[in-house]
Amino acid sequence: MPKASKKRLKEIENAAKNRREIIEANLSRRDMMKMGLLTGAGMLVPKRGLSARWRDPQGVVPLDNPVSPPTRPFIEPLPIMPIKQPVASLTPAPTVNPNTAAGEGRTRPHQAFTQLPPRKLYEVHQTPAQFSFSPDLPLQTIWGFDGQFPGPTYIARYGEPILIRNFNGLTTNNGGFGKPSVSTHLHNGHTPSESDGFPCDFFEIAQFYDQHYPNKQAGFNSTHPPNGDVNESLSTLWYHDHRVDFTAQNVYKGLTGFYLLFNQFDTGDETTGFHLPSGEFDVPLMFNDKVFDSSGQLFFDLFNTDGILGDKFMVNGKIQPFFQVHPRRYRFRCLDAGPSRFWELFLTDLNNLNAHNMFWEIANDGNLLPRPVQIESFRLGVAERKDVIIDFTPFAGKSIYFENRLLQTSGRGPTSTILAPGQGNLTMRFDVALPPVADHSVDPATMPQFYALPNKTAAPRVTRTFRFERTNGQWAINGKFVDCDAPRFTVQRNSVEKWVLQNNSGGWQHPVHIHFEEHQILKRNGVAPAVGSEENSRKDVVRLQFNEQIELFFRFRDFLGRHPMHCHNVVHEDHAMMLRWDIDIVGDNKTTP
Repeated sequence: MPKASKKRLKEIENAAKNRREIIEANLSRRDMMKMGLLTGAGMLVPKRGLSARWRDPQGVVPLDNPVSPPTRPFIEPLPIMPIKQPVASLTPAPTVNPNTAAGEGRTRPHQAFTQLPPRKLYEVHQTPAQFSFSPDLPLQTIWGFDGQFPGPTYIARYGEPILIRNFNGLTTNNGGFGKPSVSTHLHNGHTPSESDGFPCDFFEIAQFYDQHYPNKQAGFNSTHPPNGDVNESLSTLWYHDHRVDFTAQNVYKGLTGFYLLFNQFDTGDETTGFHLPSGEFDVPLMFNDKVFDSSGQLFFDLFNTDGILGDKFMVNGKIQPFFQVHPRRYRFRCLDAGPSRFWELFLTDLNNLNAHNMFWEIANDGNLLPRPVQIESFRLGVAERKDVIIDFTPFAGKSIYFENRLLQTSGRGPTSTILAPGQGNLTMRFDVALPPVADHSVDPATMPQFYALPNKTAAPRVTRTFRFERTNGQWAINGKFVDCDAPRFTVQRNSVEKWVLQNNSGGWQHPVHIHFEEHQILKRNGVAPAVGSEENSRKDVVRLQFNEQIELFFRFRDFLGRHPMHCHNVVHEDHAMMLRWDIDIVGDNKTTP
């Protein structure tokens, strides 16, 4: 390595070390301002040996991020997360009102506990643990649900309410980043506000929080009694920490997991209902990227407010794993768990780079499409999910890769460049090495019908417009930062609204997530989604791309309470690109809240 390169790497490491020491000191922004470490806009001063941007006058590319040590790809198998098991009872027993005397951190009563008492009880502990991302890196201290990353997978069924007791077993020793104060969000369950994981409903070390999940389709108490609209059934959900100002750090540290919902059609048994691949052939895949310092320790740069990109690509917590499969159809539930990278995943055969390896998308953000859509690739913004079916029969005896070919050079968002086959990031290898087995799943090429899309022609009670923009070095919605104490606007329960999202932030993209109810895209830049396209669907995250305007259709039903809307580039979210909105019996008419 040339001397200049070695010197530059040393500068990068020193700057990263200095920033990490500031984070470990738990200095407030006010403290850092007094010490002259922050600019008036709240940014780290562009000083050599400290800032990630000292050599970049536009502040576009974080030049001083460490370069991770080398790791060997495809030497460890894909982990499959364990299924979380219920417990017979909880002590003390769950109550409608918060049991603060026993140490519960909940502050509001359960809305649906009496109407829909839980049939199953769960207990989960958020704890530190030693974890290996790769045998080529040292063990790391992560925070995990039951000490696991990703956390255990919950298997739930519609019509079977459950209650999960979350214990905060974290410690004040955060290893450099993370806040041991948590709020667990079930993304995007039709869940009462007090159990949703609202970012300001956090609870502290040694406290617990009972979250009641009714597992009812939307409309059960309003438009479609008594069970809700089956066409609004969800399938692939996930849960993650959502603590205000610290979501990015806590999720990066490991507080994530899957929550899968089944019903009489998406049954979890490929011999019944929609006949979707099931059991060992139904596989959740959590995609992350992370960066490590020269000592091999997980690195999080608190002062990079554009968004953090890693140079190590992992699935289910392992860097570039392999997965042995049978020559048959599999269902993969693919999630971009962030913090900031967008993915465009292709199936790449390194021995035949010119091949267009097609497969099938069946669900968007956990919502089954009306019919399968044949695709060559799929894009994921942070928190988006895609369920895909891959038939490995043509690849028997071969290996094929999930390859991310979307070029992204900063946390601002991806470029428009799709790299050539073999030139992207080989993220996961499928080895079609197992023997043939029976396959009772439906062939997507027969175009089976899943759920119909709910009607979206009802006149909205009000149309609201939201500008996602850059303000004073931070992120804002309609010119303001998040305020947990006061709603920006109030929605009327059991009403229809139209929301218009505008990206005025310049060279950034925002995967926008609205809690509680799914939406349908009416128009993107004035054009309605084509029938049969993947955006002709129900979603809970919408990619608000450069200089775009998107119109969304919503129904708000069944429960009251407070919810957030935010950018799910969790770095943007933690730098105030979030607002609180409430559902009440009577709503307001604010058009630009």
